Amino acid sequence: MKTLLRRWWWLVALGAAAGLPVAWYLASPLVINRIVAEEFTSSGGELARGTFTDADGFHKGSGTARVVSASDGAELRFEGFQVTNGPDLYVYLAVHPRPRSRAEVDEGFVSLGRLKGNVGPQAYPIPPGTDLARFRSAVIYCRAFHVVFSTATLSAP
Repeated sequence: MKTLLRRWWWLVALGAAAGLPVAWYLASPLVINRIVAEEFTSSGGELARGTFTDADGFHKGSGTARVVSASDGAELRFEGFQVTNGPDLYVYLAVHPRPRSRAEVDEGFVSLGRLKGNVGPQAYPIPPGTDLARFRSAVIYCRAFHVVFSTATLSAP
């Protein structure tokens, strides 16, 4: 009986040792904000603008997304920005005007890179040659779980 209990104890300890880092990776963004405070070098001409909205009752976002012309092309800027934090968040420009699912994002998107922080102003260069007229929203997207966190439908100012 003692040997069986000892084996179970080792299995529980091993499971906890393996599970705690995974649990921390998944849960810590819910209680820890990554704050960014980028300063924009120039005002740039505004090409499009939108307001971030909640994707659902849990994944929330607010602030403004602006596509502005820059000296070397265009960039996407977030102002007054805040979104629910999460693991593996990326910034996309999407063809769909208000994607809420993986299928809607997969209709067409360009990745601008990993989200720098879930709070604060930040900018993302748009790759040269990107047809801005084709993309209708800025999206905060979790690649690990294929979940939309927030979107901003873009329209001409």
